[in-house]
Amino acid sequence: MQHLDHLETICKQYGAAFAVDEPLCNHTTFRVGGACKAFITVPDVAACAALRRFLSEAELPHRFIGRGSNLIVADAGYAGVVLTLAPEARIRQLEKGVLTAWAGGSLKSLCNAAADASLTGLEFAYGIPGTVGGAVYMNAGAYGGEMSQIITEVQTVDANGALQTIPAEQLELSYRHSAFMQNNLVILQASVQLREGDPAEIRRKMDELMHRRIEKQPLEYPSAGSTFKRPEGSYASMLIDQCGLKGLTVGGAQVSEKHAGFVINRGGATCDDILRLCEQVRDVVQRQTGYVLELEPERLG
Repeated sequence: MQHLDHLETICKQYGAAFAVDEPLCNHTTFRVGGACKAFITVPDVAACAALRRFLSEAELPHRFIGRGSNLIVADAGYAGVVLTLAPEARIRQLEKGVLTAWAGGSLKSLCNAAADASLTGLEFAYGIPGTVGGAVYMNAGAYGGEMSQIITEVQTVDANGALQTIPAEQLELSYRHSAFMQNNLVILQASVQLREGDPAEIRRKMDELMHRRIEKQPLEYPSAGSTFKRPEGSYASMLIDQCGLKGLTVGGAQVSEKHAGFVINRGGATCDDILRLCEQVRDVVQRQTGYVLELEPERLG
């Protein structure tokens, strides 16, 4: 409790919003999960550095999240501190074709900024429901594109509050993976290299991909997007569909009848419902096809 009091004092000093026993179901797109000890919205680089230093020195367990669009939180919550960067879009164009964005801003806002600047290369990301930082962390992708194709460098802060800028070639970007999953660095901002394009064509492509999402994906229900990673040599949604698992339900969780690759919260789902359903899907797919599906969302708690 003494540590939390000190933490709240630091938050007040740096203008960071602080809440105790915050339900994490309010901060994930699956809308499941219990509370964390404290929840902090970090406004800027200085606050992030100060909070990282204190949390590390006090040995308080903590986790930074984005919009929670690729996260499944335990029903019991998380016995630590959860932090998120302020959601404002802070985007700058410092040189031709290069946009630098605050990690807490939405990926959609970066796509719109690129379109407004007549820059092409980000259309694939329009509609991915996460933050810039989350997209870098997961090397997000869709429709043949992914962040690794456009990232040039990322500014980070380490556990001691020290800032460093890391070039893309050191980020170990691969399918739904980056070095940030192991290196304990927090992403503060990212720069992307784009190309000049026709603004009307850029918007046309963005609208086309958004229409495809709305048409094919169960966006009307809470979910974490594609629930399983693409196995080498096949597609998770195709395998799940082939196994006749559309509509399979555990509690409030269901394999979407619209898109087999999505596990959705039909209403009142718990983390346990979701995980038990995913395990059933994995078992059936492995037994019938030989493929072993791997969860794409990360787990917390």
